[in-house]
Amino acid sequence: MKIIILGAGQVGGSLAEHLASEANDITVVDTDGERLRDLGDRLDIRTVQGRGSLPSILRQAGADDADMLVAVTSSDETNMVACQVAHTLFHTPTKIARVREAAYLTRTELFDNEAIPVDVLISPEQVVTNYIKRLIQHPGALQVIDFAEGKAQLVAVRAYYGGPLVGQQLRQLREHMPNVETRVAAIFRRDRPILPQGDTVIEADDEVFFIAARANIRAVMSEMRRLDETYKRIVIAGGGQIGERLAEAIESRYQVKIIEMNPARCRHLSDTLDSTVVLQGSASDRDLLLEENIADADIFLALTNDDEANIMSSLLAKRLGAKKVMTIINNPAYVDLIQGGDIDIAISPQLATIGTLLAHVRRGDIVSVHSLRRGAAEAIEAIAHGDAKSSKVIGKAIENIGLPPGTTIGAIIRDEEVIIAHDDTVIAAGDHVILFLVDKKHIRDVEKLFHVGLSFF
Repeated sequence: MKIIILGAGQVGGSLAEHLASEANDITVVDTDGERLRDLGDRLDIRTVQGRGSLPSILRQAGADDADMLVAVTSSDETNMVACQVAHTLFHTPTKIARVREAAYLTRTELFDNEAIPVDVLISPEQVVTNYIKRLIQHPGALQVIDFAEGKAQLVAVRAYYGGPLVGQQLRQLREHMPNVETRVAAIFRRDRPILPQGDTVIEADDEVFFIAARANIRAVMSEMRRLDETYKRIVIAGGGQIGERLAEAIESRYQVKIIEMNPARCRHLSDTLDSTVVLQGSASDRDLLLEENIADADIFLALTNDDEANIMSSLLAKRLGAKKVMTIINNPAYVDLIQGGDIDIAISPQLATIGTLLAHVRRGDIVSVHSLRRGAAEAIEAIAHGDAKSSKVIGKAIENIGLPPGTTIGAIIRDEEVIIAHDDTVIAAGDHVILFLVDKKHIRDVEKLFHVGLSFF
């Protein structure tokens, strides 16, 4: 696939890295020559320096025959204009734009071929807000991913000493919970992936990824670890777009406080939010945190744009007694360094956004793509289309499908039913199939499995 990426920042650069390793023809456009040189030295891609919204620059980048334009510069306006130019002058089939400003996003009539021709809108703030909201709804989870509009969920938990299944084989999960269908899809032990088998023994500190119907998630979590109590009191550091959206989404169910430095922003938050308490000050102010009884907080969320401020305020909040801290980290190099110590969960907006982008870049009938373990593995939702003649998967039992190495099928969603996959499970047309890859170099092979042969047409 020939793809033009506008913007060589963290999202654009990470996307180029993901796609270049999968035999795509990638061109990255940016005004910053140094960034482009760095990317060009590391990856097998073309680079073009210039403003991505200019027709001459797009033509230089190969827009005449590009399959897709992904506009992820730091400017909403540049991204939207680039999509307009690509549509009008080059008839680019698929145009994806990152748009952050809520004032644009609320006017959905802006984005169609008669107005601004954007096929897919990506809002990083909304993606991250939804991600955090799911973590709040599942106390103790490290990652929560929805499939088939939330009918099934993939949850990552850390197995604790004393958990009923720790030290036992996976096949005993069914004996412990005879009425609950679930499947362990992947285990990471000391940062190395293990493909789960029936005789795999769960060890304390394993990061265990399992899939189940939404209603069964809490029951399965209780097998891996002592369940955390439902959260009640939440403190948010940073009243920017993510902080505001999150407070708006959860304030009806939780006691929420926001700490924000900017007085004008505090006034805006007070006017906009219903029951959230807005405090002006620094989240690194020890006296303020003590005054607001931080020791009673179930979660402290550091959601500013400053990584260092987020890390320091999180460490302080944890030391002063906050039960759990979650921190947004924009620099991916920091994420693995800090998660799992005093900071319980580090959230990378780039990885969350890239998962959304990858779903629209993959070939075949790929509905969604999610990074696991901060990009080390992937979970993919694909739809089986065609019939037994035209499809490589329809009408076949899972044990007879030639899955690439390191790939497992975890579940199938058929209409409203979540079917946990077993070797003799047969895939039918229209099934949503949830797959796990611990080796991303086989992504192309997975996509080919879900291509429909010409005989179907």
